[in-house]
Amino acid sequence: QVQLVESGGALVQPRGSLRLSCAASGSIFSITAMGWYRQAPGKQRELVATVTGGGTPKYADSVKGRFAISQISRVHADYMVYLQMNSLNPEDTAVYYCNAIISIATRPGYLEVWGKGTLVTVSS
Repeated sequence: QVQLVESGGALVQPRGSLRLSCAASGSIFSITAMGWYRQAPGKQRELVATVTGGGTPKYADSVKGRFAISQISRVHADYMVYLQMNSLNPEDTAVYYCNAIISIATRPGYLEVWGKGTLVTVSS
């Protein structure tokens, strides 16, 4: 079983910074990509940033220049990815979800796995 756990969500003032963490654990054979999505109240879930296993990042236009996604790293048995968020504004308020495209040893193909989300609130 594979599990994604996000952390780091908090209440932050406008123009502030925050770093989100995502840990992927379980029977992971390899990771193709990891990323962050967000869902604001009353809106659809949208892509924030992703990074491939080879380190290629991709960003939503709304966060370019303000957010930075790390490369995928290993910390003990877990795969980690981080999202550094700077110059936050109220429009960034949302639940942030970690996502991973993985393969496991016991079946062919790829799986898409989601975390349960972490809340980021930007408000004065």
